[in-house]
Amino acid sequence: MAVSSTQLLRVIQQFRRYYDRHFSELLSRTGLSMREIHVVLFLANHPAHDTARDVTELRGLAKSQVSAAVDLLAARELLRRQPDKADRRVIHLALTDAGAALAREGQKLQSTCLDALFAGLTQSEAERFQELLEKVLTSAEVRLKEGGNT
Repeated sequence: MAVSSTQLLRVIQQFRRYYDRHFSELLSRTGLSMREIHVVLFLANHPAHDTARDVTELRGLAKSQVSAAVDLLAARELLRRQPDKADRRVIHLALTDAGAALAREGQKLQSTCLDALFAGLTQSEAERFQELLEKVLTSAEVRLKEGGNT
């Protein structure tokens, strides 16, 4: 296959470093970790997925990390927990006004980061990249669920 696993892993690593660097000032100013910012942004960017389980499964963070982040964010009044009306075992997470303001700031950083990264692509190329990325991610998810190596 023409795609090298080394290249793919390098893209992932380089993107993470590049992306995280965009948040350094925000992290310093707020005293939050990148993990906590990930939780805030996940909740803002995916309003239909508002439980710690959703964050864990869809964002790929460890349950213990999400739990610790939620505890800290709740203590700092950036989010609140709301029991589900139908099933009190389910706890929904909602950003407070302060959390939503932080999320908007983070979303601007996300946008700036991605705009700069993809500035060299045409609109068509960017759309095709997104399509291909979705295919690769779906394939990876299927392979993981199957438990196989192929």
